[in-house]
Amino acid sequence: MTKCTLRKHALLTIFPALTCISFSPIVQDSVDLQPYSLRIEDDEPDGADTTLYIALDTCVLYPAYAIYGSSWSHDEVNPYKASPESMSGAVAISLAGYTHPNQNVITSRFGARRWKFHYGIDLRLSVGDSVRCAFNGRVRIARRGKAYGNYVVVRHYNGLETTYAHLSKILVKVNDEVKSGDLVGWGGNTGRSTGPHLHYEMRYLGQALDPMTLVDFATGKPCADSFLLTAACFAYVRELEQMRYWVVRSGDSLWTISQKTGVSIDYLCKANHIPRNRALRLGQRIRYH
Repeated sequence: MTKCTLRKHALLTIFPALTCISFSPIVQDSVDLQPYSLRIEDDEPDGADTTLYIALDTCVLYPAYAIYGSSWSHDEVNPYKASPESMSGAVAISLAGYTHPNQNVITSRFGARRWKFHYGIDLRLSVGDSVRCAFNGRVRIARRGKAYGNYVVVRHYNGLETTYAHLSKILVKVNDEVKSGDLVGWGGNTGRSTGPHLHYEMRYLGQALDPMTLVDFATGKPCADSFLLTAACFAYVRELEQMRYWVVRSGDSLWTISQKTGVSIDYLCKANHIPRNRALRLGQRIRYH
């Protein structure tokens, strides 16, 4: 059996519910998928041996087990109750062995879209184009959803999870072990999509990262050998929580919304990417904060 050696203080960051997870500067990935025994070593000033062995032989290990524990949902992209934007430390994510899923033109970037948030990067492709896995890992989700259409989620050994959406066909199954560069599906236009493209996400503990901070999309190569993950990467989560919207009712205009919310018309136009003379629709959501 293999053994994973961790400091005693890290024990509390791995096994409690993810709602109270804290972050160690170093994360030890579970590279193997076999049962093992966990050894916790504690340094005592008198040199006494206080090594503690915890048997985990009944556990089925998955990639990045030290980060995600036994959570292995086949239905939810983000089943975790963690809040990584409040993490106090930093985590180094290896980007070695990266394969770009489909090197093509970016049609939509990560970030706010009027009243919605786009949690990934869209790449133009044709129906039937190859979509490849970014890193070594294991398939956690392979199914059809309303918004994503046919999509695949892979958990990787480096701690990241990637999502490949709007596929015309899925070529992998749940629990399949996949390598970097393996085909996960064919490009398509399924789900909530206005044309053939690949919706590509990178997530850590369920929270989305801007893929362009990790990968140079012009070359399809990682920006560096590793990426230092900090709370600043998830600052947008707090901003999203603070956003406020006005639902347009009969008689509303940018001027009346400005008067009722106390923000300028210029701010409303800039925040919603609309001109001053744009006619508003009933039920339209106008961001004012």
